[in-house]
Amino acid sequence: MLGEPGPSDADLQVIFEAAVRAPDHGKLRPWKFFVIRGDARQRLSELFADAARRRETNATEDHISKERGKPLRAPFMIVVVAKTVIGHKVPPFEQALSAGAAAMNILNAVHALGFGAKWVTGANCYDPDFRSDFGLDPNDQLIGFIHVGTPEENSRPPQRPDPGEFVVEWSGPSALPGRT
Repeated sequence: MLGEPGPSDADLQVIFEAAVRAPDHGKLRPWKFFVIRGDARQRLSELFADAARRRETNATEDHISKERGKPLRAPFMIVVVAKTVIGHKVPPFEQALSAGAAAMNILNAVHALGFGAKWVTGANCYDPDFRSDFGLDPNDQLIGFIHVGTPEENSRPPQRPDPGEFVVEWSGPSALPGRT
């Protein structure tokens, strides 16, 4: 759970300086960051509700209400978008990875400044109508919504897996598990 306060404008400068240090093959700078706070959170809330109604014609009012509440879960949100350049030698996948790395840098900076953050995606990231309503171009990829605020006292950090479960010492193709 994230509450007030959110980052100051000086904190945002630090956060976005970290974001633009993401790997950027081709120097395309394929990122765009939208800061959502104050009354803009309510406007985004209505876009979420409208998109849910459009996608799910049988959606209940409870479901619409839940969608409407998503942008209001934290005092502050950063929307990360990959501004994909089509036809460039750097493929769209790498451009999206760069924007994803920028999002991760945002998370790291937010936490280093003592705030909390949660990166979420969901149906709106993949919905061309929502992306258009938000103001994005057809080739833009919505990487995610980063909720930012101050962690509430009763918030527990998520339990993380043991990294050893995912690390393999590679010494050649035949040494991979399941290969002979």
